[in-house]
Amino acid sequence: MAQGQKIPAGELTTANWHTSSYSGVDNNCVEHAALASGRQAVRDTKDRGLGAQVFGAASWRAFVGAVREGAI
Repeated sequence: MAQGQKIPAGELTTANWHTSSYSGVDNNCVEHAALASGRQAVRDTKDRGLGAQVFGAASWRAFVGAVREGAI
């Protein structure tokens, strides 16, 4: 997703959110959703009002790869 692109109205609110299997027991939880536009979103489970980080395909692959390698 190019910087500054708008997310279609309702795309985050209608997304099917899932708690990450990497979430901890100390209330350090994140949620992930595959959006209708093909982008991926991540948000803080404790404070959903903060919004979400939205990634395009290439950025999402880089993010997931870094997490798997322990870089993040």
